[in-house]
Parts: sequence; C-alpha cells; structure tokens
Amino acid sequence: MSKSRRNVRFQHRAGADQRRPSISDVSDAASEPSSPSKNGNVSKPSTIPEEQSEYEKKKQTFITRTIWTFVMIAGFFISMFSGHIYILGIVTAIQIVSFKEVIAISNVPSKEKNLRFTKSLNWYFLATTMYFLYGESVIYYFKHVLLVDKILLPLATHHRFLSFMLYVMGFVFFVASLQKGHYRFQFTQFAWTHMALYLIVVQAHFVMNNVLEGMIWFFLPASLVITNDIFAYVCGITFGRTQLIKLSPKKTVEGFIGAWVCTIIFGYFMTNILMRYKYFICPVNDLGSNVLTGLECTLNPAFVPQPYTFPEWTGLGTFYIEPMQFHILVFASFASLIAPFGGFFASGLKRTFKIKDFGESIPGHGGITDRMDCQFIMGFFAYMYYHSFIAVYKSTVGDVMEAAINGLTIEEQLEVVKGLGKYLYNQGTVSETILNCLDTELTRQ
Repeated sequence: MSKSRRNVRFQHRAGADQRRPSISDVSDAASEPSSPSKNGNVSKPSTIPEEQSEYEKKKQTFITRTIWTFVMIAGFFISMFSGHIYILGIVTAIQIVSFKEVIAISNVPSKEKNLRFTKSLNWYFLATTMYFLYGESVIYYFKHVLLVDKILLPLATHHRFLSFMLYVMGFVFFVASLQKGHYRFQFTQFAWTHMALYLIVVQAHFVMNNVLEGMIWFFLPASLVITNDIFAYVCGITFGRTQLIKLSPKKTVEGFIGAWVCTIIFGYFMTNILMRYKYFICPVNDLGSNVLTGLECTLNPAFVPQPYTFPEWTGLGTFYIEPMQFHILVFASFASLIAPFGGFFASGLKRTFKIKDFGESIPGHGGITDRMDCQFIMGFFAYMYYHSFIAVYKSTVGDVMEAAINGLTIEEQLEVVKGLGKYLYNQGTVSETILNCLDTELTRQ
C-alpha cells in the first residue's frame, strides 16, 4: 500500500505552484541534468522550450501593445491640439475601418458562393450614407457659406432628395443582383450591412457633430469611457468577487460600481480644467483654428457660475457653481452604467462568430472596433443630451439667409437688401456713397 502511494503523482496545487515560470525558473530547470528513464535513456525536457516560447510570445505582445498605446495617445492629443479638422479626419477614418471590420465578419461566405457584387454594394451604401450625413452637418453648420455659392446652392437645397435617390439606386441594384439559391444569404447580408451602418456610421456622425459644437463635447465623453474602463479593471482585480454578466466573465459587480464612483470624481475635476479654456468650450467657427490661435465665443450658460441657495433651515446660504458640474454627473453615470453594454454587445457578437477580435488594425490591440465599441454609443448620448438640455438655440446668419432664399421672391429679397443697407447707413456702418451705389444697382434690377 505504501509503495503504491509513492508512485502516485499529484496535480499542481493552487497558489504559488500555479504561477507562470520566470526566466530564471526556466533557465534553472534547463541546467539541471535530466533524469534517466526505465530503459536507461536520458529523457529530454520537451516542455521547457514550449513554455519559454509561450512566455516570449506574451512578452512581445505586451511590449507591442504598450508601444502602440502610447502612439495612439500621442497621436490623439497632437491631433486635438492641432485643430478640429484633424479630429474630424480621425473620426472619419475610424468609422470607415470599423465598418470594414464588421462587414468582413460576414463577407467571407460571399466568396465561397461566388457572389460578385456583395462587397461592392456594402461600400456603395457606406458612401451613400456618409454623403447624406456629412452633407447634413455641413449644411447645418456652414449654410451661410453654401447658400451664397452658385454651384453649391442646388446641392444644399436638394441634398436630402439627392441622397434618397442614391440610396434607391443601390436598393434597385441589390434586388437586380439577387441569385436563385442564395436569397436567404443575400438578404442576411443586406440586413447586416444596414445594422453596421446604423451602429457605426450613424453614431460616428453624431460624434463629429459633437466636435463642431465644441471640443469638450468630444473629449470629455471619450475620456470618461476610457477612465471607466481603467478603473473597472483596477477595482475588479482589487476587490472584485461577484460576476456581473456572463458575456464577460471577468467583469465584476464590485469593479462596475467602483469604476462608477471613480469616473464621477475624474469627470468633476477634468470638467473644471476644460472649462477654463475657450478652445474646448467654444463651437467651431473656423476650421483652421488650433490650440495656439484659440477660439472666441459667447459662453454657454452651462459654463457660467450660477447661484444656488440652500434651504434656510440648513444655514448654508448661497454658493456659486457652473451648471456643467451637475451635467457631468449624468455623463459620468452613462459612461459607467450604460456605455459598457456597448462592449458587452460587441463581446456577444464576437462569440457568435467565434472570433477573438474584430481585426488586426492596431498591433497588439486587435481591431479599431474592439477599442471603439463603447465610444460610439457614448458619443451618441452626448449629442442627444447636449441638444436636449444644454444647447442654446438662436437665429444665425445662415438661418436668416435660408429663410430669405427659400421663403421670399427675388423682388422681396431685393427689398430686404435695400432695407438692410439703409439700416447700416443709419448706424454709421456704411457710407452714403456705398448706400447710393447699392440703391442704383438694385434699381436697375
């Protein structure tokens, strides 16, 4: 009985025995003489090179991931301080690459089925959607430029109809390309493409609008998501015990709640810093501006300290604080409690197709979509919240020009110009000579 016990080999115990062998462990094991086998031959430690190779592979992955993390951070801040146009370019590139990665998941079978136009239609619908969304943004923010240009005016006036006809052309081509025996697959691809357009391209469009409304509405939501992700990891490995959701087994309730608290604290102090610089809080009126030239604007009331009075029974009196400090509580809560479900959705999608990452666009990090899964829904929320509770609506030059061009006849438009000329003369803005020249030219018309 005792002899049989000595021949029993136990599995590795939990704890220190399960730690990853270090380089010194591997080298020490390699230096020890191999034990002879029953037939007298010396057995070779075949597992050591494999363990060392696995360690070296993970070490190289960690180095690559770290390097590219700093490259992305540096590139982001350089672009942000260089000007809004560069951030718009980055967002555009992200939505195109993300769309490509998501579509690629389901495009592989199309090659096997010899369906030639599936991929072309995907890119056509992407181009059509971007034309519509970009046009809407340009017309909304820069209509005072478009409406006075002879060539661009028809495009701006009929933009939605042109976009619709472009989509209809793609729709007709899709129906015409249906092949017998592949109907189910082709309609699945059609639905998949539209899902990708909605979840990626449409939401990225609202992120671009956030940039034009002010850099703070882009940078703050993005930084909140990143901060929440970091603190969820830190809090999770520190005191995480209860699993949060089965889609992501490593997510814990303790990490989820701890990250929420930490994100609120971070948001409060970050907002307090960003509000001090007009480059972040002013809407874009010049796409050529950067952090050195700065921006000028009338401050949104959300960034102006307002008085708040406690009830008399508290004895605390009145204090002043920017309303934005209250809004940031909502932003931080959404970034902590709702935005992570964008990541859970992406995890479920990857599990459905049995893939680890959406792509390999970023060395060591996987695909762009793997990094942006929470950012899209957060940017969409920031846009909706800003326009619902923070934005100040007032008539702009573009609004007045649009109303005059679309709502008045040519004769009525000339009367408006004459009236404005007289008003500016009475205010001392233009001279009598200019007023007389203006009256003479308009009379000839």
